Amino acid sequence: MPTDIIMPQMGESIVEGTITKWLKKPGDKVQRDEPLFEISTDKVDAEIPAPASGVLQEIKVTEGTTVGVNTIVGTIAADGETAAVPAPPKTASVTPAKTTPEKKEESDPSGSQPASVASQPQPSEEEEARSSPLVRKIAREHGVNLSQISGTGLGGRITKQDILAFIEGQSSVSAAASSAPAAASVSAVTIAAVPAAATAMPSTPASRPASPSAPAPYPGDLVPMTNMRKIIAQRMIESRRTSAHVHCMYEVDFTRIVHLRNKHKSGFEQRHGVRLTFMPFFVRAAIIALQQWPIINASIEGDNLRYHRHINVGIAVALDWGLIVPVLKNAGDLNFLGLQRGITDLGERARSKKLKPEDVEGSTFTVTNPGQFGAVFGLPIINQPNSAIMGVGGITKQPLVVTDKDGNDSIAIRSVVHLTLGYDHRIIDGAVADQFMALVKKTLEGWSEEVG
Repeated sequence: MPTDIIMPQMGESIVEGTITKWLKKPGDKVQRDEPLFEISTDKVDAEIPAPASGVLQEIKVTEGTTVGVNTIVGTIAADGETAAVPAPPKTASVTPAKTTPEKKEESDPSGSQPASVASQPQPSEEEEARSSPLVRKIAREHGVNLSQISGTGLGGRITKQDILAFIEGQSSVSAAASSAPAAASVSAVTIAAVPAAATAMPSTPASRPASPSAPAPYPGDLVPMTNMRKIIAQRMIESRRTSAHVHCMYEVDFTRIVHLRNKHKSGFEQRHGVRLTFMPFFVRAAIIALQQWPIINASIEGDNLRYHRHINVGIAVALDWGLIVPVLKNAGDLNFLGLQRGITDLGERARSKKLKPEDVEGSTFTVTNPGQFGAVFGLPIINQPNSAIMGVGGITKQPLVVTDKDGNDSIAIRSVVHLTLGYDHRIIDGAVADQFMALVKKTLEGWSEEVG
C-alpha cells in the first residue's frame, strides 16, 4: 500500500502550513528521511523528510497552497508497486502564492520577455535533481536550458529567484540584439546559448550570475507576500503598537577583542571545530549586564512584570527569504565556547531550514547584527514579548583620543563598534538602560575572560 505524506504539526500552536516547494516530482525515487518538500508556518520554515523509501507516486497539494496539519499532501509507492494515475493536485483552500509570471507572446512590443520557442529543451536527470517542478515549468515556458544556470539554493539547487533573474538578464540581451535586423527574430535564450557540455557542471562562485535575494519577477507585477513576510509585517506593527520604543547608542573601543580574535581564531577552530566569531563576545557582555540589571530581561504580563528565571538570548538571523530569531536557551549557564557553538548551530540550522518550533520560542532578550552588512548602527524594533533588543553595528577603524595610565592623551587608530539598545520605556527607565549599556561597554573594552 502507498505511504501517505502528511502536513506535519510543527508545534502545539501550529494548525496549518504552506507548501513552498516540492523537492521531488512524481516518479522520482526517494529515500526515507530524505528532504521531500519545504513548508512555511507562522513559526518556522522547514524541510520535511520523506516518511518512507520508494517512488513519489502523487502530489496532492501544489506549491503555494496552505492546508491544515495532518492533511495528506502526497503519496509514496514502494519500489515495484504499480503507480496509480495521479489525481489533479488539490487547489488552495486559501489564497495560493503566485507561482509563475504571465507568459507574453513574441509580438509583445515591450520586448520585456523572451519569446517561447517551438522546441523546448528537456531537463537532464542532473538538472531535475537540483531544481523544483516550478523551476522546470518556468524553464519550459521560456525555453531556458537549466544547465546554463548555477543554483544558489541548498545543495546547488536552482531556485525560482535564480531562473527569474536569469530570464530577466536575458531580456536585456534580447533588447540589445533586436536593433540588428539579422537578429530580430532570435530569442534571448538562443543568443546566449552555449554548448550544454560546457555548462552542465555548476560554475565557480566567481562566475556565478548575481541573484538578488528577493527580486520582483517583472517590474509592475503584483506579487503576493510569502507566509514569512506576512508574519514579519504583522509582528513588527504589533511591536510598535505595544512597546514605547526608545533607543540609546554607545561607542565601544573594540580593539582589544579584535586583536584577541585575530590571535586565537586559527587555533580555536582547530581545537573546537567551530569558527571564532565576534558574536559570542557581544552576547557574553550582554549576559553579564542582564545578570546585573534583571529588569532588562523581564517582560510585561498584564499589569505585572515577569522576571525571567533564565536568560534566553534570541539571535536574529538574516535569510535569503526573510528574517528569523532562533533562541539560545539558558545562555547565562554557558561558557564562551558553549556560546559560540550554540550561536553557530542556530545560524546553520536556520539557513538550512532545520529549526524546530521550540528553537524560536521563549526568548527574553535579543541581539541583532546589522553591522555585518556595513551599517554603522541600527534602531531595531523590539522582539515581543522582550523588553529590549541590542543592535550591533559594523566594526571600523577610527581615530580616537586615548588616555594612558598617567593621564596623557594621544590620538590612535582603534577598532570601533557602535551598540544600540532599543528598550520598552514602559518598564525600563533611561537611567537603567544607560547603566546596562555602560556595563556592556566596560566588559568589552576590558575583556578578561578566556576564549578557549
